[in-house]
Amino acid sequence: MPLAPLRVSAEIVRPGRSVELVAASLSAEDGTEVARATAWRLRAGASADAARAGASADATAMGAGADSAPPGPEAGAEQPFFPTGQAVGYHTAMDYLFVAGGFVEPGPATVWLRMRQPLVAGEPLAPLARVLAAADSGNGVSAALDYRRWLFINTELSVHLIRRPAGEWVCLDAVTRIGPQGVGLAETVLWDETGRLGRAAQTLLVRPR
Repeated sequence: MPLAPLRVSAEIVRPGRSVELVAASLSAEDGTEVARATAWRLRAGASADAARAGASADATAMGAGADSAPPGPEAGAEQPFFPTGQAVGYHTAMDYLFVAGGFVEPGPATVWLRMRQPLVAGEPLAPLARVLAAADSGNGVSAALDYRRWLFINTELSVHLIRRPAGEWVCLDAVTRIGPQGVGLAETVLWDETGRLGRAAQTLLVRPR
């Protein structure tokens, strides 16, 4: 990603009245594409009956050991960030309060994240941007291997949400699993302070340093 002016383009790939596919591209000045995003947009509608049925099913599932809501950000604490050698970076752009685990502690983690400044200067910070910026950290907070000996690079990020996000804080309840052929998967349950939001996943390329 060059530290230079970038060009953004967006298009509706497949229009629809209830479901549509949109895409966006980020390109360098020479035309090289450096990032791409695609999203399915679903028309929101009144679904009180469906929400009540879903809540009832979720309550039944919790009795069978399903995910339960994590403690709030007030229960968390800061943990040391990976050594970066840089004064400014992701570690200075986010607030992070761990309920369980830590950046340099291998294994699953539960952490509340909050962006400290806008993604783009002068632009309002949308709740969806907060969620996506946080969701990209699932791999980092739940590393299964020692970062000093291994690389575990996420090749993409997929996020599925069941409602619009609310508030500034986003919780990641994340776990990483490594397969036998140098491929891993980071799975993250997403929450905000009003309840469960959805899930994120990242495919990992795993190699010795």
